Amino acid sequence: MLFLRLLKESVNFALQSLRVNKLRTLLSLSGITIGIFAMISVFTVVDSLERQIRESVSELGDDIIYIQKWPWEFSQNYAWWKYLKRPVPDMDEYKAIKERARYIKSCTFMASTSQTISRKNISMSNTGVLVATYDYKDNRAFDIKKGRYFTASEAQQGRNLAVIGYSVAKELFPYSTPIGREIKIAGNRVNVIGVFEKEGENMMVSTSHDNLVLLMANYGRRLFDIDSESLNPMILVTASENADIEQVNDELEIIMRSERRLSPMEEPDFALNRASMISQGIDKIFATLDIAAIIIGGFAILVGGFGIANIMFVSVKERTRIIGIQKAIGAKSGFILTQFLCEAVVLSLIGGIFGLVLIWIGTIIGTQIIDFKLVLGINNILMGLMISGGIGVVSGFLPARQAANLDPVIAMGKV
Repeated sequence: MLFLRLLKESVNFALQSLRVNKLRTLLSLSGITIGIFAMISVFTVVDSLERQIRESVSELGDDIIYIQKWPWEFSQNYAWWKYLKRPVPDMDEYKAIKERARYIKSCTFMASTSQTISRKNISMSNTGVLVATYDYKDNRAFDIKKGRYFTASEAQQGRNLAVIGYSVAKELFPYSTPIGREIKIAGNRVNVIGVFEKEGENMMVSTSHDNLVLLMANYGRRLFDIDSESLNPMILVTASENADIEQVNDELEIIMRSERRLSPMEEPDFALNRASMISQGIDKIFATLDIAAIIIGGFAILVGGFGIANIMFVSVKERTRIIGIQKAIGAKSGFILTQFLCEAVVLSLIGGIFGLVLIWIGTIIGTQIIDFKLVLGINNILMGLMISGGIGVVSGFLPARQAANLDPVIAMGKV
């Protein structure tokens, strides 16, 4: 009860200080507001970016291994000159994996390029064209909004069919259904049999299904050299449900080494990439960004701390006589110390709350302007309040100690 009464009095004194010296108090509190705004806004942006990247990484699949030329590494010693000489995966290696691998659920060969896609007098430049084997559906999650996927016989026969993305359909067929209609790719007529469900952009995939045209490999190889490095060919392998991902990784390495005739002592000339490799790199990057956020906001909060200390020193001076009376009627030094510390914390929290409100407004506006979802998480709100309270304690300690050590006789004699 005593603590609650003390807290109530401290809040009243803090609010009275705001009312009596509005300009001085607001200028002093602006330091805390700016500091919390600077630090927590950076944390908010970083956390929002990290969340979106991790969601994108999760779509790559924890049970999928990507066989590619280039490894996914986050290192200062990235030996690009060595990787540059590597060959790219090809269809023969895809077939070997499909025949020999025992611990996989499915595997897909795929290659991609950019082409101008047209229909009558409407065209789309730099549109992604993905050439993949039939089992693409088993290694990449997607939904078909209209129409259907390829049949196994259509893929085997190399029929001139395509499934197009949501944005492609909207651009080329604004007033009609694309199903059963023709589009042109590299001068060749292709029949549309399906439209992908809208996905939105994926930060870890250069082209989402929205801006994509999917062709089966046996038809796509007639239009493009799908084993060419310019099409960035790769093999996607999904581990079987009961298989350990490391076991699958080792099996794929054995098969690839065998296909490329590498001796046991030779370094592999291929990369077995997994989503976990990106996650580890993300952890390092965002740990560095968090440190940067602390440094950026720390300086502003330090200035805000001096502002709170200034308010409290002035408050002690203005209430010296009151302090003397309190001590004369029996108030202990600890009571006076706690009273002023609570007041400093309340003032600091007010500044911190202002800063958090500004960030919240900024996330709403920012999300609308840049089309990127910014979220002020509960963890950042609690962090902002804890930092504000901590600054209040640190900044208010010396003024509170000065008030607690006042001699009541001398204090009551001052006007």
